[in-house]
Amino acid sequence: MANAAITLRRVARSIAFLSAASATTAVAAPVVATDIAPIHSLVSRVMHGVGEPALVMPPGASPHTHAMRPSEAAAIERADVVFWVSETLTPWFGSAVETLAPSAVSVELMDAPGVTLLPFRVGGTFEEHSHAHDDHGHGHEDHGHSHDDHGHAHDDHGHAHDDHGHAHDDHGHDHDDHGHDHDDHGHAHDDHAHDDHAHGHDDHAHGHDDHAHGAMDDHLWLDPENAKVWLGVIAATLSEADPDNASVYFTNASAAREELAALSDEIAALLAPIAGRGFIVFHDAYQYFENRFGVSAAGSITLGDASQPSAARVAEIRARVQGLDAACVFAEPQFEPRLVSTVIEGTDARAGVLDPIGAELTPGPDLYPTLLRNLATSLVECLG
Repeated sequence: MANAAITLRRVARSIAFLSAASATTAVAAPVVATDIAPIHSLVSRVMHGVGEPALVMPPGASPHTHAMRPSEAAAIERADVVFWVSETLTPWFGSAVETLAPSAVSVELMDAPGVTLLPFRVGGTFEEHSHAHDDHGHGHEDHGHSHDDHGHAHDDHGHAHDDHGHAHDDHGHDHDDHGHDHDDHGHAHDDHAHDDHAHGHDDHAHGHDDHAHGAMDDHLWLDPENAKVWLGVIAATLSEADPDNASVYFTNASAAREELAALSDEIAALLAPIAGRGFIVFHDAYQYFENRFGVSAAGSITLGDASQPSAARVAEIRARVQGLDAACVFAEPQFEPRLVSTVIEGTDARAGVLDPIGAELTPGPDLYPTLLRNLATSLVECLG
């Protein structure tokens, strides 16, 4: 009996030793930070079973106007890898990464090859833009090749992701090649979108209603095809930083692409009956969703950066609402709904709510598909 007890104690000590040794030799998952909730959701899906990324910006805040808090700065400072949309969406984010985490791999997803890019629409009403958007979107996708192929191509890109992360040098030539498409809409993205959009924000501060000519719309996540491209970018970047878990990242990304393909079919069927019915959005954030699923906003109350509209713009939108046979005007949960009430006062238009960023959703891997599904449901409930 005594010998049995001694043996059990030895086994227990051996297990404890092996567990400690395993803990010291295991490679920790990279510390990852993301800017907004939809990107956090996609990264969470790819990292499932390995780790959890940090979400820097609270879901209920506006990326255009958010002031970073100390706790959010700390999340960036700890990061080994950072995924974010663009300098134009969150002007404060890129400089924070450069200052707080200069050695982190920083991936600006708007620069990923293969994404669909659309120029911001100009003015309060959008009819003149719809055909150009369709043509532009498809042309850019052709340059990126098929999205399924793109996901596999990232296996080959993996070794270049350090360069991609720090400066996007490897991908810069891809964007230069796409420049000819962008020229039709206002010059090449690399040379024009970031610089001119920055000037556009300065113009907005002085009360101008139009975006800088040629500036690219930075609400790319509302096209699930862009999300499918990004899943490959995310998996390749994480695999470069954490080769031990590469198979998990790529398996998760592949499964997520299949889920988004099924979701896109579901949303397309849901929205088909309301195609062509007019509606007004709070700010010009939805054209990627519109372009993908065949619905068209007639205008927006505010600009794409959600800046305060002029009285003339509000009057233009009111006239547009009155001219529609059936209209909904959509508020957003992160903004004051008073402007929507002003626009629909004295009209037959109904008020609805669209949430482009997941302001009222729980962060995590399910947020992104829920966000897209909720957009479709809100449109159908108001316009159906």
